[in-house]
Amino acid sequence: MPSLKDLRNRISSVKATQKITKAMQMVAAAKLRRAQAAAEAARPYAERIEKVLANLAGGVSTGAPVLLSGNGRDETHLLVVATAERGLCGAFNSSIVRLAREHIQRLQGQGKTVKILCVGKKGYDQLRRNYEKNIIELVELRGVRQIGFDQGDAIGRKVIDLFERGEFDVATLFFSRFKSVIQQFPTALQLIPAQISANENEAAAGGALATYEYEPGQDEILATLLPRNISVQIFRALLENAASEQGARMSAMDNATRNAGDMIKKQTTLYNRSRQAIITKELIEIISGAEAL
Repeated sequence: MPSLKDLRNRISSVKATQKITKAMQMVAAAKLRRAQAAAEAARPYAERIEKVLANLAGGVSTGAPVLLSGNGRDETHLLVVATAERGLCGAFNSSIVRLAREHIQRLQGQGKTVKILCVGKKGYDQLRRNYEKNIIELVELRGVRQIGFDQGDAIGRKVIDLFERGEFDVATLFFSRFKSVIQQFPTALQLIPAQISANENEAAAGGALATYEYEPGQDEILATLLPRNISVQIFRALLENAASEQGARMSAMDNATRNAGDMIKKQTTLYNRSRQAIITKELIEIISGAEAL
């Protein structure tokens, strides 16, 4: 049985930890507001550019850009796995890595070649245990205080450069889509060839997409929009990740604070019982000694 000093040290240690987790929860809550606002602000633009590309792609009959149609092969896959730079955010990082790992196992089971581009150190640390030889590069954003389009554009240009050099045939982006503090959904989004879906409302009505006249021509606009769409989707994924990370950290630190409170109560109860037992024992010894005299 631990001594009273050991119990006091445990209680003090847990209280100190509880202060840290409470502070981290408050910091995550403050950061979450900004991150959530940024993620929600980026969604309309990303969705609109997809609709424009869908309309443009519907008017292209022959000679579609390679970023839209692919290079005709499906042998080498590039997985862009975006995770956080820091931990202590619950299952946020492991859920993204789990989805990517399942995708890797499925592709390797089909005899495909898999290459991994890690964005964020936590995903890299988990994936290198089993797929270190498949990782071609790590992009760290630890020094970036606020995610901007420059970071998404740099990663997008890197992906396009690898595709133009023939390093892969299909590219898929893995990130966590933010919904609420307690709900973040690991998501896989194919970047190359671009997955362009038709307008759902028009498709449900049985009609075709509206026809627009573009100036300059559709080919020139697609040549500009397709690379930008990749950068936009990566930028959006980074913002969604930032919001999901803070939401997951806020929830995890709240649970840790509650658990620390429960542990303090249990340790305090044990301390009081042990102290009372020692006092009772000493009183019995005093009374027994007095009766012996």
